[in-house]
Amino acid sequence: MSARPAGRVPATRATMLLALLALLAVLLGGVRLAQADAGLSTRQVTVDGVPLTEVRAGSSPGRHPGVVVAHGFAGSARLMRPLADTVARHGAVALLLDFAGHGANPARLPGAGRDGSAARAVLEHDLDVAVAHLRALPDVDPDRIVLVGHSMGAGAVTRYAATHPEIAATVAVSLPDAGALPYGRPRALSLVVGGAEFPDFRRAAQEAVRAAPAGERSLTVVPGTEHISVLFARRTHDAVVAALPGGAAGPPPRPGARLVGAGLLLLGLGLGFVPLVAALRGRRRNGAEAAEVRPAAGWWLLLGAVTVASGLAAVAATVAPTVRLPLAVGGYVTGYLLLTGLLLVALARRLAPPARDAGSRSAPLAALTIGYALLSVAVPIHLGFTAAWPVGARWWLLPVVAAGCLVFLFGAERVAAGRSGRYAAVLALTVLVLAGAAVAGLAPGFVLLVVPLFAVLAGWAAAWAAVLRRAGAPGWLPAVVGTVLLAWPIATTLPLA
Repeated sequence: MSARPAGRVPATRATMLLALLALLAVLLGGVRLAQADAGLSTRQVTVDGVPLTEVRAGSSPGRHPGVVVAHGFAGSARLMRPLADTVARHGAVALLLDFAGHGANPARLPGAGRDGSAARAVLEHDLDVAVAHLRALPDVDPDRIVLVGHSMGAGAVTRYAATHPEIAATVAVSLPDAGALPYGRPRALSLVVGGAEFPDFRRAAQEAVRAAPAGERSLTVVPGTEHISVLFARRTHDAVVAALPGGAAGPPPRPGARLVGAGLLLLGLGLGFVPLVAALRGRRRNGAEAAEVRPAAGWWLLLGAVTVASGLAAVAATVAPTVRLPLAVGGYVTGYLLLTGLLLVALARRLAPPARDAGSRSAPLAALTIGYALLSVAVPIHLGFTAAWPVGARWWLLPVVAAGCLVFLFGAERVAAGRSGRYAAVLALTVLVLAGAAVAGLAPGFVLLVVPLFAVLAGWAAAWAAVLRRAGAPGWLPAVVGTVLLAWPIATTLPLA
C-alpha cells in the first residue's frame, strides 16, 4: 500500500458535496442576477454631486413616462432597483438616485435620523436634481413625471410633489409622517404600507388617505410585510405600475429576482467556506496545531456575566466618543461593540484561563479566508441588495468600525473559552441586549431595523468561527474573519451624517 502524503487527507464525501452545492448555488445566483438584467439598459451619471442611474427597457421611439425612485434612510439606489426594473419593463424611464450620505453619494446628510429642516433641504435639492435631469431626457415626456419613495424617501417625494403640481403622480411606500401634507396635495397620491409595519407608519398612511378629497388618494396594505420586505412585494409593484400615466403593458413584476440571485450567491459562498478551509488546512499532524481546549465557566455564570457586560456597554455607549462618528447609528453600534468587547476580555481573566494558540502554519489560511470573507459579504450585498462599496469618509470609518468589531469578537472568543456553542450564545445575547437598548431608548430607534441583519451577520460569523476551530485554526483567526463579516456592511451601508 502506498503511504498518503503526511499532513493531508483526501477530501471527505461531505466536503466534496458541500463544494458542489456551493458551486451550484453560485452559478444559479449568477444566472438569476443576469436574468434580472435581461432586456434592460442602464446609464450612470453624476449631476451636481448626486449619483443617478437611468434604467430603460429597449429603445422604443417616442416619449415615455419618467419615474424618479427614491430610497429611505440607510437605503440606496441599489435597494430600489427592483422597482426601477418593474416600471422600465412597463414602458417608463426609471431614474434612481442616492441621497446625500447614502450609497455612492459621499456627501453627508445633516441631521440624519431627525426631522430637521437642514436634512429636508438636502433631500429636496437632491430630488430637484433628479427630476430636472429626468425631465430633460429626450425620451421622457416632461408632463408625465411620477415620484416613488420609500420611508424617508416617501416623505421627501410627497413634500416635493405637494409644492410641484406639475408632478403627475406620487407613490409613497411606508410614509413616516403625513402631518405636514397640505389638504388635497399632492394630487394622485398612492400610499402603500406593510401589514406588519410599525404602527406609526400605518397610522400615517391612514391619516393621509382620510385627509384627502374622495378619490384623490388610495391606500394599499400589503399583508405579511414589514418596513423592508414591503419593497419586494408583488402588490407594491402593482401599485407603482398602476400610478404610471399612460404606461404600456408589461410582464408581471419580479420584485424578488435580484434578491433571490444575491441570496443564492450568498448561500453558495457561505457553503464554500467549509471546503476552502478544509483544502487549505488539511490534516493536523497528531492534533499538534489545534488550539488548547480550556475549562469554561458554567452556562448560567457565562450568560449572566455577558448580560451585565453588554448592558453596561449599552449605557456607556450613549456617551462614548464613537457617537460623534459621522456614521448614523453606526457610531453607537461601534461604541457598544467596543465596550462590550473590553468588558468581555476583562471577564475572561476570571471565567476562562488563557490557552496556547494554534500552530504557526497560519499565514495562507489567514490571508485566503479573510479575503474570501470580504468577497462573500461585499459582492452579494452590492449586486443584489444595497450599496456595499466604500465612498468618501467610509474609507477611514471602515477601520474604525472594524476595530470595535475586532475587540468585541476577540472578547467573545476569550470569554467563551474557544467553544463554538458558547461563542454563538455570547453573540446572540449581545444582539438581544442591543435590541433591548433600542426599545429602552438608549440606542437610536433605527437600530431595531438593522438588528435582524446584524443577527444574521453574527450568526454567520459564529458558524464560520466553528469551521475554523474544527480545522485547528489559530485562536485569533475567527475574530478577524468575523470582523470582516460584521464591519464591512456596517461601514458601507449605514448613512454618512
